[in-house]
Amino acid sequence: MADIIDPAVGDYLLTHCTPADEVLRDLAAETWAKFPPGAAGMQVSHDEGALLTMLVRLTGATNAVEVGTFTGYSSICIARGLRPGGRLLACDVSEEWTSVARDYWQRAGLTDRIELRIAPALATLRALPADPVIDFAFVDADKTGYPDYYDALVPRLRPGGLMVFDNVLRGGRVLDPSDDADRAVAGLNDRIVTDERVESVMLPVRDGVTLIRRRD
Repeated sequence: MADIIDPAVGDYLLTHCTPADEVLRDLAAETWAKFPPGAAGMQVSHDEGALLTMLVRLTGATNAVEVGTFTGYSSICIARGLRPGGRLLACDVSEEWTSVARDYWQRAGLTDRIELRIAPALATLRALPADPVIDFAFVDADKTGYPDYYDALVPRLRPGGLMVFDNVLRGGRVLDPSDDADRAVAGLNDRIVTDERVESVMLPVRDGVTLIRRRD
């Protein structure tokens, strides 16, 4: 992905948010050591993880959903922000990646807060009750699936609930989409701003995140 901001500014940002603890530092290091650079790059950065924790806390979330778990960095950040008794449903298709996540969830003392479903995420989402009970959702998975994930999540998001979509800038390629993933994300970006059910703001955090709040 292209740098949306100057790399020096990005490094400055990392040093000016609450530092990662030992669990997150070790997880980041193991992910980069165990998986090829292309795959390891799917891990959220520390500043984005800190943002997720803060958003979950500000939302007062109890019921959360994550689409795309990888090795568990973002799920730890989300689960840590949940209210007492809160639960995170983590959706992924890889036993290999999530085996690392399971180890670190245990180390972080979060196994009682996280339920992992190994299955296509869209099937998992569509099987959930249609009631609007989700407080918080984070989507960072296959980009061609973004429109379908959005359609499945919005009706299930409670009024005042929040969704966060990652990689909404696609390294700047949403300005001139070059493949199916770019086109899917660019199309969803256009849809979100015209959807009267929600209000949204796009932020230049790393590769771009969109915050989507279900209207009251």
